[in-house]
Amino acid sequence: MSYARRVDRDHPACFVFLVDQSYSMTEPCSGRVEESKAQAVAEAINDLLYELVMRCVKNPTEGPRHYYDIAVIGYGATVGPAWGGNLTGSYLTSIVDIANSPTRIEQRTNPATGRSIRKPVWLEPTADGATPMVTAMDRAGAMLARWVETHPDSFPPIVINISDGAATDGDPVEWARRLESLATSDGSTLVFNVNISATEAEPLMFPSSSEALPDQYARQLFEASSELPPFIRELAGMQGLTVGPGARGFVFNADISTVVNFLQIGTATHHVGV
Repeated sequence: MSYARRVDRDHPACFVFLVDQSYSMTEPCSGRVEESKAQAVAEAINDLLYELVMRCVKNPTEGPRHYYDIAVIGYGATVGPAWGGNLTGSYLTSIVDIANSPTRIEQRTNPATGRSIRKPVWLEPTADGATPMVTAMDRAGAMLARWVETHPDSFPPIVINISDGAATDGDPVEWARRLESLATSDGSTLVFNVNISATEAEPLMFPSSSEALPDQYARQLFEASSELPPFIRELAGMQGLTVGPGARGFVFNADISTVVNFLQIGTATHHVGV
């Protein structure tokens, strides 16, 4: 299995973001004490969604092309689609519909230029309840089983789980393996995990072993992460990261800049086409 399929309108890629929205996400975010984890993660995903929209714009007069299907599933007091506005209740959603349906437009100041900019917002910060991670993985699996059946020759789906804690409803390793069993002709579903738990341990990005991780919950998420395919290892290396054999799509104790970097690498696919 090669993970080499070029993305085009006949063969779109699929990204599923599983977002921890449990009560502990009200805690301050590492590196940004003025923001909660929930706020920082929502901002990172909104920025990434905008980047994905822009990747799909080949001709500004046309708008984005349908290169991606995307779902954002929140899990906390409830489990379900985290979209608001016109996308409320939607699971897998075309990048075209996402581009056309932000919940709101936010005015921001560009820190580099000092100029006011307009930024679309799709995900609002939410933090309440427990951490039903396994239930979110189950929902993702049901979606992706249908998606791979209707896109048998597309680049395989990528699931990115972002959490600051342990699953409260089962073993995520078992369910990650179930997700990986869903495959297209180009490869198995990739499952990546970002553990944003704030501890004093050194941050780790794409480790090949769980030996340096401080607790069983971090080791569990490491085990629930897929090995990086060669092209992602190469991309990470080009960005100055040390990525050894057997490296997994896992980040531990990350500040928000590391999360953003991970999301950008994790959503990398081969060049989009026409």
